[in-house]
Amino acid sequence: MSDTMERIQQVTADLLKIDKGNIKENSKFVEDLGAESVQSIELVAAFEEEFDIEMNEDEALSVKTVGDAVRFIDAILARP
Repeated sequence: MSDTMERIQQVTADLLKIDKGNIKENSKFVEDLGAESVQSIELVAAFEEEFDIEMNEDEALSVKTVGDAVRFIDAILARP
């Protein structure tokens, strides 16, 4: 498991108050993990803080699964 995946799981578990073990790569934030629209915005902010990055909010809100978030954040971190 990648460091990014583990950190996303922890942030998501803390914010949504769910067990980290229930958060899989194919878990959908809304349908599977129960994130409401306000929590989706809070997740974006929490990921920005955790990874010290800035995410385009519209692009970030189009991320639907945990795996999508890992790839999205990894792409941002890979930028020069």
